[in-house]
Amino acid sequence: MLGTSIILGLVGVFCILDSRLLGRLNLERPLITSTIVGLVLGDLPTGLAVGASMELMSLGLVNIGAAAPPDMNMAAIITAAFAILTDATMETALALAVPIALLGQAIGVLGRILLANLTHVADSAISQGKFKRACQMHILWGTLLYSLMYFVPIFLAVYAGTDVVQAIVSVIPGWLTEGLNLGTKFLTAYGIALLMSTMLNKDLTVYFFLGFFLVGYLGLNITAIAIFAVITAIVLSGLKFKGGGGNAVNAADALDDYDPLEDDDPLEA
Repeated sequence: MLGTSIILGLVGVFCILDSRLLGRLNLERPLITSTIVGLVLGDLPTGLAVGASMELMSLGLVNIGAAAPPDMNMAAIITAAFAILTDATMETALALAVPIALLGQAIGVLGRILLANLTHVADSAISQGKFKRACQMHILWGTLLYSLMYFVPIFLAVYAGTDVVQAIVSVIPGWLTEGLNLGTKFLTAYGIALLMSTMLNKDLTVYFFLGFFLVGYLGLNITAIAIFAVITAIVLSGLKFKGGGGNAVNAADALDDYDPLEDDDPLEA
C-alpha cells in the first residue's frame, strides 16, 4: 500500500502542475486523472466510470476571479482509488467526492495564501537585484508548495487504508449522504446545461437531437454514437471543403489586398 500511495500522490502532483509548469495538457480534469488512476491500479473501466461522473459534476463549477472552487481533481483521484481498492459501489464512492472536494478547496485556499507571500518575497528580491532568489520563489518553492498540496492529502488518504475510509463513511449519517448524492445530481444537471448552452445553436442543434434519437430509439451505445459522429463529421467536412478550399484562399487574398484607409470591407465583396 505504501508504493501505491506514493504513486497516486505523484499522479496528483503531475496533474496539479498542468497549466502551472507543464503547459496545458488537460491533465487537470477529473476524467483524465481518474483514468490515470485506473491505469495505475489495473482497473481502467472503473477509473473511466468514476472520471465520467466526476467530470459531469465539475462542469457545474465556475471559477470566478480568484475564488477557489471545490477541488474536483483531488476528489477524482481519491474517489477512483477508493472505488477500485474497496470494490465499492459507484454511489458509495461518489458520496466521498463532495467532502473531499471541499477539503481540497480549503487546502487550496491555504496554499494560495502562502503562495501570495512567496510572491511578495520575490518582489522584494527583484527590487534588491537578487534575481536568482526571485526565480527560486517562483520556480522552486512555488512548485514544491503546489506539489505538497496534492501529494500529502492523497498519500494520507490512500495509505491510511481503505478500512479507515470505509469507517469514516459508515459514520456519516444517511440523511447527509443522501443530501450529498442529491447535490452531485444537481451539479451534473447544471454542468450539462452549461455545456449545452455553448453547444446548441441553429447549426448544431439538429446533430444533438440526431444523437438523442439514435440512443433512444435504436438503442446504440455511446461508442457507436461516437463512431457514427466521427464518420458524419468527415463526410460533411469533405462536402463543405470540396474543391480545395477556394473560399478560404479567396478570403486570404482579400485580406492581403485590404487597405485600412478604404471604407469598403473586402470580406463583404
